[in-house]
Amino acid sequence: MKTGDILFKALLLQPISKDEALYLYSNAPLPELIYTANQIRKAHHPNNIVTWIIDRNVNITNICVSQCTFCNFCTIKTHADAYITSTEEYIQKIDEMIGMGGSQLLLQGGMHPDLGLDFYTSLFSMLKSLYPAVKLHALGPPEVAYLSKKEHKTYKEILIALTQSGLDSLPGAGAEILSDRVRKLISPAKCSAVEWLDVMSAAHQLHISTSATMMLGHIETLEERIDHLISIRQVQDEKPTTSLGFVSFIPWPFQHQDTNLQRKWGVENSIHAHDYIRFIAISRIVLHNIPNIQPSWLTVGVPVAQICLHAGANDFGSVMIEENVVSKAGANFKITPDEMIVAIKEAGFEPKLRNQRFDFISN
Repeated sequence: MKTGDILFKALLLQPISKDEALYLYSNAPLPELIYTANQIRKAHHPNNIVTWIIDRNVNITNICVSQCTFCNFCTIKTHADAYITSTEEYIQKIDEMIGMGGSQLLLQGGMHPDLGLDFYTSLFSMLKSLYPAVKLHALGPPEVAYLSKKEHKTYKEILIALTQSGLDSLPGAGAEILSDRVRKLISPAKCSAVEWLDVMSAAHQLHISTSATMMLGHIETLEERIDHLISIRQVQDEKPTTSLGFVSFIPWPFQHQDTNLQRKWGVENSIHAHDYIRFIAISRIVLHNIPNIQPSWLTVGVPVAQICLHAGANDFGSVMIEENVVSKAGANFKITPDEMIVAIKEAGFEPKLRNQRFDFISN
């Protein structure tokens, strides 16, 4: 197996095998990976544009039955800090977002034991009636799988009900690592890897656009990272040709501060800047059929994310007016819309504001 042969195959936008991807991950010089990933980026995006978005991440509730070992945000419903966001709070938060130029609401929360499908359809309908132009990028495969079991309905039935009430797109939340070995250790109450992928496949069949994520740098192996990439590539291959499917992939390093994963098992983030840049490049090389790659400036910082724009990434993500989950585990980087524009220009690119489907919108 030769690095040059594999990279040439990747440059032709041909799918490389798991063994080839592992070989590159372990053996290819970083400059060669960066160069190849950047060329593949140019094949997908021949312009010099880097996209970004203004949205707000509002948590529906912090009550969750999952209690994942890497999450400091969730709690039980009897805890003094437990909450369900009120209508008045949504209005205040959305008005602030619109005032900053945002038009998308990222709605996430826990798997609340008392909230069923009717709660979410009523919430989405209410928000759409108040703000018909605001896009709802909401829930994720774990919540859909949870509602499916709770309501004794198929994934498609749950997704149809949610879209009819206002859901516009499905985030890639809860992917972590798509390995049941890992999931049983860090998030045993969440959906399995196959269930996560099946929810996304069902969404694509319904022409619901989605994103994919990965949380890396904890107890997973290199092979499990590659398996994760191959799995989402396969689901993307199987989508209807008229469906966008996964519009983007966003990997982010595990944030360990005060998590149970750190306190009980001593697990801390193992991803340094060069590791992250290497993985961004590998992601672009393996995911030949997913058009957009986004570095996580929230967890790695703006300077590293800027370098990633030359290593295969083409999107800088959201300014994140509000983010309450990852920040509770130590991710404290912040950025304003003006700073986002400056960061993209400093990296040598033209910033373009986008929506979730990666259509350009006016700045």
